[in-house]
Amino acid sequence: MDVPTIYGLTPGTSMSPKNRRLRRTVLLVALLNLAYFGVEFAVAAAIASVSLFADSVDFLEDAAINLLIFTALGWSARTRALIGMLLAGILLVPGAATLWTAWEKFNLPLAPEPVPLTLAAFGALLVNLTCALMLARVRQNKDSLSRAAFLSARNDVLADIAIILAGVATAATLSHWPDLIVGLGIFVINLDAAREVVEAARKEQKEAIQP
Repeated sequence: MDVPTIYGLTPGTSMSPKNRRLRRTVLLVALLNLAYFGVEFAVAAAIASVSLFADSVDFLEDAAINLLIFTALGWSARTRALIGMLLAGILLVPGAATLWTAWEKFNLPLAPEPVPLTLAAFGALLVNLTCALMLARVRQNKDSLSRAAFLSARNDVLADIAIILAGVATAATLSHWPDLIVGLGIFVINLDAAREVVEAARKEQKEAIQP
C-alpha cells in the first residue's frame, strides 16, 4: 500500500497551504495515537489485560502510519525508508506483550479489573473519534481519504466498543474469557495493519535505492 497516495499526495509534493495543514494534522494525529498508546499500554500492564495490550498495538500502528505520511511529505526516500523500518520494528514490542499476557491468562486465568479496563477503552474511543474527525477535515482526495478514514475509524471504534463490552462482561462474570477472546480477536486484525506498515517501509526502501 502506498501510504502517501491514500491522502491524495505523492512524495515530493510542493508545500502548498493545504499540504502544510495536512502535514501538521497527521503529525498531531500521530502524537495523539502515540500518547494514548502509552496510556493504554500502562493500564494493560497494570491489570494484565490482553484486549488493552492488543488495542495499544492499534494506536502504535496508527501513529506509525501517520508518521510515514508526515515524512513522505517533506523528507527523502532514504530517510523515509529508515524511519519506516524503525517503526515496523517498534510494533513488535506491544504485539509480543499481547501474546505473552494471553499465554499467562491460559496458565493463570485471572480476570482483569473491569473498571480500569472499561475506562481505558472509553478513552480510546474518544481519541479515535477525535483523530478521525481531524483527518476528515483536511482530506484532499475526497473518495480515497474518506474511505480510508472511515474504514480505520470503523475498525478502531468497533474494537473499543468490544473492549467496553468485555469490561461489562468481566464485571458481571468475573471471568478472564471476555478480555482474552476480545484481545486475541483484535490482535489477529492488527496483524494485517502491521503488514501494511512493513510493506510501506519496504516500498520506501526500494525507492531509496533506485537511481
